[in-house]
Amino acid sequence: QVHLEESGGGLVQAGGSLRLSCAASGSIFRLNAMAWYRQAPGKQRELVATITFGGTTNYADSVKGRFAISVANAKNTVNLQMNSLKPEDTAFYYCNALIRPNVALSPRDYWGQGTQVTVSS
Repeated sequence: QVHLEESGGGLVQAGGSLRLSCAASGSIFRLNAMAWYRQAPGKQRELVATITFGGTTNYADSVKGRFAISVANAKNTVNLQMNSLKPEDTAFYYCNALIRPNVALSPRDYWGQGTQVTVSS
């Protein structure tokens, strides 16, 4: 089984910074990509940032230039550095990973339980 565990959420004032982390553990034959999603009250879940372990990154227009996604050397952890935070960044943030558990299975998505980020004005 595969587990994703997020950390780093909290309360911060506008203009401040937070760093989210997500560690993948368990049966991992190949970890292809990781991503961060977020969902604010009354809104649909949206993709924030993605990274392949080949190094390709993509960002939502709303966070481009402010957020940075990266992976650890062990390649089982993804970080999201969030700078210049705005109240509209307030949401529940979820870690997502595309993982092939073993050679007999195809890659599939796994999700963490999420962490709350609240930005006050």
